[in-house]
Amino acid sequence: MVLLKSEVVLKAGSSAPDFNLLGVDGKRHSLADYTNYDGLLVIFICNHCPYVKAKVGAIKELYEKFKGKVAVIGINSNDPINYPDDSFENMKVIASEKGLKFDYLVDETQDVARRYGAVCTPDPFLFDKERKLIFHGRIDNAIKPEDTATEKTMIKNIEKFLAGQKIEKDFDPSIGCSIKWKEQT
Repeated sequence: MVLLKSEVVLKAGSSAPDFNLLGVDGKRHSLADYTNYDGLLVIFICNHCPYVKAKVGAIKELYEKFKGKVAVIGINSNDPINYPDDSFENMKVIASEKGLKFDYLVDETQDVARRYGAVCTPDPFLFDKERKLIFHGRIDNAIKPEDTATEKTMIKNIEKFLAGQKIEKDFDPSIGCSIKWKEQT
């Protein structure tokens, strides 16, 4: 496991890169599917990472707390050949077992992760109604999987955003396992 901090590739105010990805629901999803929401939270996740496993409850809480206002999307960009736990079939199993109600999409080419500048799991990106980046960073302040959060960073930031208030920091790095990139041939 390689531990990484998220990096700034998309800067605050940058537009959300579009995508057309297959979800565990068997449908293809793109940015256009989420235009009826005030915000969009894209989180690069996977099945096997202990950092993601530790955040599943927090991600489900985000979905439930803001459903109808902020769309939550999980994107798995990991190489399923070298990491079979992250295969599309296993994504469906995990979504069912964990009761994930948000869209969970597979980035088979890894192009979407590259365009967003995602480097770790989880790596969250929060966009406003115009799909401009307003926050890139952590879900909460529990850094290690065994830590307990004392501050719900993403909830606080979404509440500020929805109330029309400015988010103080537009970047607060997330920490997690590296995205498992396919070997270049």
